[in-house]
Amino acid sequence: MTWKKLKHIFVAEGHSKWMHSHGSNPVIFPQEGNVQRIYFSCRDKLSRSHIAYVDVDFEDDFKVLNISENPVLEPGSLGLFDDSGVVMGCFQEVNQRTFLYYLGWNLKVTVPWMNSIGLAILNKDTGKFEKNSNAPVLDRSHEDPYSISYPCILFENGLYRMWYGSNLSWGKDQSDMNHVIKYAESTDAINWNRKNEVIIDLLHENEYAISKPWVIKDEDLYRMWYSYRGRGKISSYRIGYAESLDGKKWMRKDDEVGIDVSSKGWDSEMISYPCVFDFNSNRYMLYNGNGYGRAGFGIALLERN
Repeated sequence: MTWKKLKHIFVAEGHSKWMHSHGSNPVIFPQEGNVQRIYFSCRDKLSRSHIAYVDVDFEDDFKVLNISENPVLEPGSLGLFDDSGVVMGCFQEVNQRTFLYYLGWNLKVTVPWMNSIGLAILNKDTGKFEKNSNAPVLDRSHEDPYSISYPCILFENGLYRMWYGSNLSWGKDQSDMNHVIKYAESTDAINWNRKNEVIIDLLHENEYAISKPWVIKDEDLYRMWYSYRGRGKISSYRIGYAESLDGKKWMRKDDEVGIDVSSKGWDSEMISYPCVFDFNSNRYMLYNGNGYGRAGFGIALLERN
């Protein structure tokens, strides 16, 4: 597997008060034709995340044709689970409705933050996403007592399958946490049955975080891309890769991922938060570069053998 980097597509640079910086967690929202919509998260001057989108022409060197004038979603009211920011998660079609799952941020005192998964639903009359509730759809629980993070969802055989991140512990600083990938199932995409099983675990004692799973299924093979980091040589995120026959038991194959940091430029220190998708018989990856999305996002093409 080899990915050819094509272009650095977008980064917010003072576009507006709410779109001041960043371009993190890019996710494709497929459209008819060559112009595709990419949702992402940007930050205001207070570093609070909002969700936005850009329209990109895939047949004209990935040129940005349009930038959302208003936030798709913005932080919740003071005290709510998403009052410190909202970050793009994934989309899922549910009974002819479009669900947008997002990560709500709460800044804390004893630990840096707490995350929960929120849900917004597309209003077909207005064309806008509306938060389904002031409460998260997936929050801390017996299975996930510390914090949870970015989901990815597939629908198979009448069942919604979610892969998501979960903290196993906190420590004195961020590098002391243990963050892994877990799995849940649902029949309605709202009420989730968590299995409390770690399906992508840390490889060694120096690795401490695996996050933002992105899962696709090719015939009988599940493929997952994710971000991982640790202490020492991999102190900033890299993109990893794993395979599975059932979506539950995974084999990490990070050495086969076929993409790494560049020698210089916007993605020379870090690559993270992959979104892999097919378009016009090609497979693409959206991904972030330096600074957890501060440098924006780009696109790569899977080279066929």
